[in-house]
This record gives sequence, structure tokens and C-alpha cells, in this order.
Amino acid sequence: MPGLKAPSDYSQEPPRHPSLRINSKEPFNAEPPRSALVSSYVTPVDFFYKRNHGPIPIVDDLQIYRVSIKGLIENPKELSMSDIWKLPKYMVTATLQCAGNRRTAMSKTRTVKGVGWDIAALGNAVWCGAKLADVLELVGISKLSSITQAGGKHVEFVSIDKCKEEKGGPYKASIPLIQATNPEADVLLAYEMNGEPLNRDHGYPLRAVVPGVIGARSVKWLDSINIIAEECQGFFMQKDYKMFPPSVNWDNIDWSSRRPLMDFPVQSAICSLEDTNVLKDGKITVKGYAVSGGGRGIERVDVSIDGGKTWVEASRYQKAGVPYIADDSHSDKWAWVFFEANVEVLHTAEIVSKAVDVAANVQPERVEEIWNLRGVLNTSWHRVHVRVGHSNM
Repeated sequence: MPGLKAPSDYSQEPPRHPSLRINSKEPFNAEPPRSALVSSYVTPVDFFYKRNHGPIPIVDDLQIYRVSIKGLIENPKELSMSDIWKLPKYMVTATLQCAGNRRTAMSKTRTVKGVGWDIAALGNAVWCGAKLADVLELVGISKLSSITQAGGKHVEFVSIDKCKEEKGGPYKASIPLIQATNPEADVLLAYEMNGEPLNRDHGYPLRAVVPGVIGARSVKWLDSINIIAEECQGFFMQKDYKMFPPSVNWDNIDWSSRRPLMDFPVQSAICSLEDTNVLKDGKITVKGYAVSGGGRGIERVDVSIDGGKTWVEASRYQKAGVPYIADDSHSDKWAWVFFEANVEVLHTAEIVSKAVDVAANVQPERVEEIWNLRGVLNTSWHRVHVRVGHSNM
């Protein structure tokens, strides 16, 4: 793509914040300290998790950059950034979460394959850009369309980057056309993050943001948008980011037997405490995040200090001083919710969080029940251990 290039090595990587926990250096994958997540409802860009599959692309001339829209349509186009800037600008607050968030805990049950994420492979940002539904109207696709006249049913996002999984080809993923053309789904072609132009790590100059869906579908560094008849056949749609039962291993796996992951399940995690903690004072404020996919709000977060035998309901909020009501028009439907509970531990405790969304979906109790060989969607109860005093744990 003119104006945007994909390096073949890692010699031109952008700077990153020194406090990030690096899980993979090349390609660069990192997450912030868990405590940083609950310090701000909108995650600062420096502390937003970094998920990459190859060297970071470089814009050498924004004036000649174009994103092509083609495929099963009658009026293909190439759009400049000026064309996209002319469209109505929307602001969407949305949490993106890697499907591998909390993989490290799942790997303690049985070995899994993938980047070893703790609980911070997610972040909440204010994204600005054009709605994909508006962009697709420029090529003759009406809003709320499920199929084009030429038979297109899916919208494929193709990046400019180079991935070893694609044999040096670009990262790509797709969403259904009906989702792409629904203005209420808030799918964006985003060019700003938290009020500033996207930085290189997060997709400059243009990326897809698909709220409520695993981060793997929000493709960065867009090169083209293809209208296709079947879902994307790329590696990350067909040979990855699928969830298998615990009985499946690398000898008997059949990738075609499972659908690509889209909406993420209800999730919560405690951010104010590490996995093991020795504290002088037993009076503890437990803080963390809860989030569910598909725009489903958080109905309740329960906290236990006895491993799940008894529970207290935590308070929930998005913005300080504003009561959170799930599915209320004043709440951010695509964004996480913070929770807080004051508890007292006398000696030792296993502190647990468990979230319930508005559809009454609840986190499973045990990670063993949802173990899968790729270590995706670990949404089991989040557990941390506390001892009051000076003894070793």
C-alpha cells in the first residue's frame, strides 16, 4: 500500500513504557501492571496492552495512503484519510480484550500454547473515527444489509503487517456484513485513541474497532476491506482463536469443527492485589474490572474472602461519582465496569471475584472446566491469596 509499509525486521520498533510487562519481545507483546488498570477508567495509551504478530508498520507518506474497499460490490473505491475524515466522526468508549487474557493461570492446570498473559491483556479507550456502516454506504451497501447483490455476506479487514503464521502475509479477520452495516454495533474505522491520533502500536493511521468482540477482530494498519461470500479464511480465523473442549489435544484437533470466536464471555479480575500478598492490615479494599461481550452490561460482581463459600456484592461504577446502571443510556455499553468491595481478613484468605452480566451469564468456578489447548477465554473465577502478618506464604 502506498504510504504505509511493513518492515521485515524489528529494527524500527516504536518506544514503549518501561513499566510494561513484556511477554514476547519479537513480536512485541506486553501488558501493564494489573494495578495500573484500575487507576483510570480510560486506559492511558502507554498502558494499553500491546498485541502484535510482526514488526510494526511505518507510515512514510500519509498523503498517498489509501485503504481499498473491494470484492463482491459494484462500486469499489480507494479512500484516502481525507475521505474518511469527511465522514461523520463518532466517539465510542470500548474495551478491547485479547482472547488470551489470563492464559498464564490456565497454563498452570495443563500446558497451553500461546503468549503468557496475566490479567491485563485488555484496556478501555475512547476511539474516534467513521462508522463502518457509513463507509460501506460509499460503495453502495445500505445500512442493515446482510448480503450484497453480488453475494457478499462478510467484511474482511486486511492489514499491511507481515505475520509468520500467514507465511509472511498480512494479518486478516472478518465480521458478518449485518454487523458491519448496523450503526448500533458501533464498528469504527478509527483514527484517534483517547483524543490523539493512533500511535504506531495501536494501528496508525487507520484500524478497525469492533466493540464487544475479541480483540483479534479489530484489525490494525488497514490496507484493504474486502466484501466476501464466506468468512475470512486467514490463519487467525480458521487455525486460531477457537475454543475447544478439554478433551481435544494437538493430535486430535479438527479446526473446522469450531466457529471463530467473536463476542467475549463475561469476565472479571481483581487488580488491587497480586496473586499472593502479605499485608500488615487485614482491612482490604478489593478493586478490579468486570466486562462482558456483545454490549451486555454487568448486573453484579460478587466478592468472597473464603474461596467462594460466602459472598458480598461489590459496588460498581464506570465514572467516579456516577452510579452505574447496566444498559442505561448514560452507561458505556461497550466498556468495562470497575468494582470495589471493603473486606476484612483476620489471618489468611482466598479472595475471589465473580461477575454476572445482564443476560445472567456468570463466570465458571473452575478453570479446569474450560481448559483448552490454546488457552483462550479463561473467564473462571479470579482468585488471589492474602496472609495478614509477616509470615511467608
